[in-house]
Amino acid sequence: MLHHLTLWVPDLRRAEVSWGWLLGRLGYTQDRSLGAVLLFRHESGFAVALEQSADMVPGMLYSRMRPGLNHIAFALDSGAALAGIVGEAQEHGWVALPIDGHPIAGGAHVAYLEDGDGFEVELVAPPAS
Repeated sequence: MLHHLTLWVPDLRRAEVSWGWLLGRLGYTQDRSLGAVLLFRHESGFAVALEQSADMVPGMLYSRMRPGLNHIAFALDSGAALAGIVGEAQEHGWVALPIDGHPIAGGAHVAYLEDGDGFEVELVAPPAS
């Protein structure tokens, strides 16, 4: 089981708008005890931390196409929750990406979102019964 994930972002304020909204919708609460780190904890024990990189290379932004993290997949309880998040995403700095099937999700409902810095999340809801 994963304990936490840390993402280095180019702009912490911008990340707080997009990631703060999304993680809040996914049931995470912000832990403000770490000052310069945005930390979001889930009741499951898993946490997501966002830090502004101190070593940013000018002009170099995150790319999920380079070696490293491609995307993070979050499980949702229902298709309705998935539709609700996707429907609100653009107002909070996310863009829905096209999807053409998904080999890992095994029949689940899936959506992809990308924020303004190029980070991608996958939202996975169980198939309707």
